[in-house]
Amino acid sequence: MAGQQFQYDDSGNTFFYFLTSFVGLIVIPATYYLWPRDQNAEQLRLKSLRKVHGRCLWYRLRLMKAQQSIIPTLKKAALLFGWAVFLLLAYKVSKLDREYQEYNPYEVLGLDQGASVSEIKKQYRLLSLKFHPDKGGDEDLFMRIAKAHSALTNDESRQNWETYGNPDGPRATSFGIALPAWIVDSKNSMLVCIFPVRFYPPVGTWWYRSIRYSGDQILINTTQLFMHFMYKTPNMNMKRLSMVLTAAFEFDPRSNKEATIRPTDNIQVPQLIRELGNINVKKKEPPFCYPYSLKARVLVMAHLARMEVSDDIEEDQRFVVRKSPALLQEMVNVGCQLTMMANSRGGFHAPRLVSIENCMKLTQMIVQGLQESKSPLLQLPHFEEEHLRYCVSKKYKVRSLQDLVSLKDSDRRSMLRFLGEEKYDEVMAVLASFPSITMDTKLQVLDDEDSNNITAGSIVTVTVTLTRKRMAQGDASKTKAKVWQNKTKAAKKTKQSKKKKLTKKKPLPLPAAKAKQANGSASGSEWEALQQSIQRRERALLETKSKVTHPVYSLYYPEEKHEWWWLYIADRKDQTLVSMPYHVCTLKDTEEVELKFPAPSKTGNYQYSVILRSDSYLGLDQIRPLKVRCYNSRVCVCVCVCCDCVCCVVL
Repeated sequence: MAGQQFQYDDSGNTFFYFLTSFVGLIVIPATYYLWPRDQNAEQLRLKSLRKVHGRCLWYRLRLMKAQQSIIPTLKKAALLFGWAVFLLLAYKVSKLDREYQEYNPYEVLGLDQGASVSEIKKQYRLLSLKFHPDKGGDEDLFMRIAKAHSALTNDESRQNWETYGNPDGPRATSFGIALPAWIVDSKNSMLVCIFPVRFYPPVGTWWYRSIRYSGDQILINTTQLFMHFMYKTPNMNMKRLSMVLTAAFEFDPRSNKEATIRPTDNIQVPQLIRELGNINVKKKEPPFCYPYSLKARVLVMAHLARMEVSDDIEEDQRFVVRKSPALLQEMVNVGCQLTMMANSRGGFHAPRLVSIENCMKLTQMIVQGLQESKSPLLQLPHFEEEHLRYCVSKKYKVRSLQDLVSLKDSDRRSMLRFLGEEKYDEVMAVLASFPSITMDTKLQVLDDEDSNNITAGSIVTVTVTLTRKRMAQGDASKTKAKVWQNKTKAAKKTKQSKKKKLTKKKPLPLPAAKAKQANGSASGSEWEALQQSIQRRERALLETKSKVTHPVYSLYYPEEKHEWWWLYIADRKDQTLVSMPYHVCTLKDTEEVELKFPAPSKTGNYQYSVILRSDSYLGLDQIRPLKVRCYNSRVCVCVCVCCDCVCCVVL
């Protein structure tokens, strides 16, 4: 292109600027995201959890990992080396001479700006005597002095310098490339072609992984597999569900390098099958008959039965168990997608509510290592099957964790007499760490004039407020309330008898002014509720809450897990979902969740249920009834301007 020049960096100076920027863009974010956490802080955190979680498998594995792992040290060494290179390059850049600066002949001659012609000539003679090559001076410096003298004494050169910044007139536009010139040398072409190839494998690996996995880090093939079987089997029992779960491609060594098939599997897996029994080994339906699926299914069943496995496949079992909750969450998502597709398009049966709830139950069972038919009391330490007979006796009738908490201290200690003092204190400490959730619901139609009346086609909003307390606190308050109610039972009876004697009075019609005031206050409260809902949505978009809530007490789960919950509305009579399950992952103390669903198209009374399910504990699920009365028309209260009478208009 005419008037333009592209110049590579022959001296290598500008290349250092490029290299410094490149290294800085890598080192600074890497330090922020990869610098290991303070090991002392982690040790203190583990120490604080020891009293409650000391017997948990994940806790013991974490202690061993903290003692043996050298990965944090290697990360620190690599990051410190990167910072050393970055600081060295920055120091090198700071020492580079400025090559590209504005040409000023006065500076070359050592004169002030605006010196006269006689002063310029006099200074030139003095510098010529000192720097002329014939006098032993520097030739390059003398050429610069002569050029500066000409620029200030020659009219044409002076005009060029004042106009273009150069005594020789306009120059071609030059573009500097911050790469050394040897890169474009034909002798080094082979080296330049080979060097980028070293970066292709990591980039290719990242790209191959990104197209194979979903946003939740689940293989896309696994998601398609779940969708196929949930579509094929809308009513999926627990046995079928465990088969579909263990058929996931995450457990196939051909799709996931973390999964392994060992030569000893041919001996150990059949032995576990004989001990477990009823594993559906003879089922020839693919992929349930594949070796990887059969092995994963046997390992999950052995985990639920709390069977000991050999050291060879113990690591494989931990891998399968650790992956299962995320896969079951993906199955819940797939079930919700199929439900929405069936409601909008039709043409096929949506998964039954029991199928989706079985996914949630199986998650609880895997985290706690318990079969479906087992007692929730076995989640506690030191509880075995033979101890349950003390709890379910006619005297105590304790079948749940809540029953155990509600007992008097003396009765509880008497019932748990098979435990020593230390073990009993440990059981009570663990029980106190379990969650007790209070659930309050509020039904509204926020975008309607009357938020209390539900009409066909409107969007109903159920605001659920969840409050978490420790189980001992929550149930103690309930027990106190019952005692207080017993004390005041006689007083309540007298009040009720007095109320019965009172005659019911018919409500008087409101005057026009009061009717207006009532309508105004109602509309004001509805407006406030709508504004609060909008603010909650904005806060939810802006705030990023941590998913670290409370560690779960799980004796047999190999990884630290935090309390998460599913919250949804269902029609248990028709076995259908009314609102999609909301995964509550940020409940520490209080959480407010909005569940939305379209009102029924027909008028009448509908009985729904607001359901809260734990993804970690058995026996802590809650169900609250939700009554919805749907109207087919809206009633508007109007006030006549002429006579101030109140009338109703049906819309």
